[in-house]
Amino acid sequence: MSRILYIAPIGVDAAELAERDIARCLLSGNELTLVSLPGAPRHVEYHYYETLVLPDVVHAIRDAETAGYDAAVIGCFYDFGLHEGREVTERLVVTAPCESSLLLAASLGDTFSIIVGRRKWIPQMRANVRLYGLESRLASFRALELGVPDYHTDEARTAARFLDAARRAVAEDGAEVIVLGCTASAGFYRDLQARLGVPVIDAALAAVKRAEHLIELRDRFGWSHSKIGGYESPPEAEIAAWCLRETYARPTPIVAG
Repeated sequence: MSRILYIAPIGVDAAELAERDIARCLLSGNELTLVSLPGAPRHVEYHYYETLVLPDVVHAIRDAETAGYDAAVIGCFYDFGLHEGREVTERLVVTAPCESSLLLAASLGDTFSIIVGRRKWIPQMRANVRLYGLESRLASFRALELGVPDYHTDEARTAARFLDAARRAVAEDGAEVIVLGCTASAGFYRDLQARLGVPVIDAALAAVKRAEHLIELRDRFGWSHSKIGGYESPPEAEIAAWCLRETYARPTPIVAG
């Protein structure tokens, strides 16, 4: 059995997290724990909000390794904290939605389009596409003009906007795969995929499935995050001496369910 921690880097309650039903994608016997960050903003559409919660995300990942989890998933398509999380852990698998979705999309088609909520999000997401070496495979971004809190206030409206944006991405931009560029998109991919006839990737599910895959690769073949370069860990003696955990992290995240 593998234990996976899914970190929603926002201030939502347990019921809202459970409604996303992310655990439905797990292989039999694996276990998913959902946590949120008490006192955090309700979304992280702005760099300011993201910066405020980054220490909590990174320390939640450190705590996950200490608690014996096999993997931690960062539940935001910006992927903030991904490299920091891999840096501060030794054996824990750390994944995030954008990297997971794009690597999957590149395996399923020659080109992909990313459907986002607002144009505001695009520059940071485009930078990640470039960082992951997949800019040549990006057909387009398409925006719904909906903020994160709006996705589930009127799901019929959101579904209609998704369908219109995705159809344009396929017909006009040449996308062979559609990536839903927000973890708040949970629940929309099935109908879109059926209507469009192309793969539509739910970013939250992709990140969890990639975590399961990387756990297996680590356990069977010893393939894990390299620690001799960019993911080299900071000295534990410095972390302890400077009281970094105590100074920069808020209380342990709330466990959902």
